[in-house]
Amino acid sequence: MKKTAVVTGAEGFIGSHLIRFLQLKSWNVVGTYYLPGPESLPELPNLCFARCDLRNGHRIAQILAEHQPTHVFHMAAQSLPTLSWEDPVGTFESNIMGSLHLFEAMRHMRRPPVVVSACSSAEYGHVPASAIPVSEEQPLRPLHPYGISKVCLDLLARQYFLDYKIPTVNLRLFNTTGPGKTNDAPSDFVRQLIRIKKGLQPPVIEVGNLQPHRAFLDVNDTVRGFYFAALKGRRGEAYNLCATKTHQIGELLSSAMRLSGVKAEVRRVSRLLRPSDEKIIFGNTEKLRRDTGWKPMFSIDQTLASMLEYWDRVPCSAGNRGENNQKSRWPGLALPGQKVH
Repeated sequence: MKKTAVVTGAEGFIGSHLIRFLQLKSWNVVGTYYLPGPESLPELPNLCFARCDLRNGHRIAQILAEHQPTHVFHMAAQSLPTLSWEDPVGTFESNIMGSLHLFEAMRHMRRPPVVVSACSSAEYGHVPASAIPVSEEQPLRPLHPYGISKVCLDLLARQYFLDYKIPTVNLRLFNTTGPGKTNDAPSDFVRQLIRIKKGLQPPVIEVGNLQPHRAFLDVNDTVRGFYFAALKGRRGEAYNLCATKTHQIGELLSSAMRLSGVKAEVRRVSRLLRPSDEKIIFGNTEKLRRDTGWKPMFSIDQTLASMLEYWDRVPCSAGNRGENNQKSRWPGLALPGQKVH
């Protein structure tokens, strides 16, 4: 039987890359999206779109009944910790109640699909140095409403597996970056370098704290992780999805400058400094690699090079970190010559 996937949050950074990956695998793919807009929807074989607010349980049930998916990749969420402090109610309505509506709709299907949910490393909260790289057995002690909402998703999926036999797999995502990403250090560095190259800003790169170590996973390896989890992950289990090596943020900046060929002054500015920064965020992926055979394929230099190429093509106006540039809402569908592995 041909596989059919519903991908919630398809217009998001990882979601848009995932629908393209599955479409290239010849799956039938239904991407749900929330934000309306004048931008036309991409047209590709075996790919269609459905507007859906996850808080509308009737609409979710309608989409599942119409397409009868074999797999659901649940990516939709309010995903910014900072916004979750400003609007915890909206975050919980979207991330917790939206997920509950989705699982309830699947519970009433004659043949429930395999469900892979995008959970988060934010569920762990503060992790002592002795416990890094953090394993799946680490206690879940989130530090903000977003992290709490992802713990709820994690537990909801497990409960629906235990009580209703819905085949679930949870992936706790660590740092992911790549072409089309915004609002993280690598994308901020790359976009500034491209603006300098195009004469859109002076040869000065503004930075925050360059000392922390992070394990940035290429988005292509991330979507492969979802694919492997769907096919081979143990049902009812949670897995970390993380790069297998950390890099200091300052190293990433140096690598991006080397790859771009752009020379610039590096200037630390107070507005880019956070009240606190974990010294290292790093997840143990032994369980995922053992159970599914997944392993990352892209080096950090390959990732940075692909980001430089992407932002060199996409209109990139002058501005600072956090700016929502003139970019496609579907970054994963704007990449030429993609291959799948």
